[in-house]
Amino acid sequence: MKINDLLKLESNYTLDEKKLILADILGCKKLDLILINEDIDKNIVKKYQKLIKSDIPVQYLLKKSDFLGNLFYVDKNVLIPRFETEYLVIETDKLIKKYLKKDLSIVDIGTGSGVIAISLKKLNSNSFVSAVDISKKALKVAKKNALLNQVSIDFIHGDMLKKLNKKYDVLISNPPYLYKDEKIEDKVLKYEPHLALFGGLKYYEEMLKNAKDVLKERSIIAFEIGSKQENDVKKIIKKYYPDSKVIAKKDLNGLDRYIYILNNIKS
Repeated sequence: MKINDLLKLESNYTLDEKKLILADILGCKKLDLILINEDIDKNIVKKYQKLIKSDIPVQYLLKKSDFLGNLFYVDKNVLIPRFETEYLVIETDKLIKKYLKKDLSIVDIGTGSGVIAISLKKLNSNSFVSAVDISKKALKVAKKNALLNQVSIDFIHGDMLKKLNKKYDVLISNPPYLYKDEKIEDKVLKYEPHLALFGGLKYYEEMLKNAKDVLKERSIIAFEIGSKQENDVKKIIKKYYPDSKVIAKKDLNGLDRYIYILNNIKS
C-alpha cells in the first residue's frame, strides 16, 4: 500500500490526524509524506491500521503536541494544549515587553503540561518562572517538558497561590473554568482530566482574592476565561482591583476568551 491508500482508510480520525499518525510511525514530518512514493512496509501498515481504529485524542495517542512551534509531551494527566491558549501567551508576552522590565518574575497557576510557563520562559530567557499545580502527575509531565525544551522552571506542588513565598511581576493562569452542566465534546469528557476542566468562577475568585500577597505593586494578571464569563470575571476583578486597567480580548472565533489586568501601569 502507498501513502494515499493508507490515508483513505476508514478511521475515527480526520485526514490531518491520520497524516500525523502516519508521519510519526515513519519518523518524518507530515509535509514529507507527499515525497514518499514507494510501497509502505507491511509491519508499518499493520501498526498504522491498528492505531487509526482508536478514538483516543491523537495527541494522547502520539504522546505529543505542538504549542507555539515547540514540541511538548502530553498524556492523560494533563489537558491537551489548545490553540486559544497560544494567544494568551502571545498577548501576555506583548504586555510584558511593553510595560515591564526584562529581568522579571512570572508565575503560572495550574500549569498542567507546562506549556504556558515554558513558552514564556523561552520568550523571556532572563525571567524567573514558577509553575504551580496541585496534581503531582501533571507536574511530572511539566518537568519532562521543561527538560525537553531545555529551560529552567521553578516547579511548585501546591494549591493555587498557597505555596508561593515571593513577589512576582506577572501572574498568568488558564484555570479549570468549565461549569459542571456545560456541554462539551464527548471525547474531551471521556479522556481529559476533569480536575483541569471544571471550576466555573471559583478559581478566579481565589486567585484575585489573594493575588496582592504574591504580586508586586506594578504587575500584570493574565487569564484565559470561558466564552460567557467575561462580565462575571470583571465583577470579581472590580472587587479586588477596582483601580486597575482591565483589557478583555476575544479569540479568533470571536468569543470572549482573555482578560488582562494592569496594576499600577499607565498605558
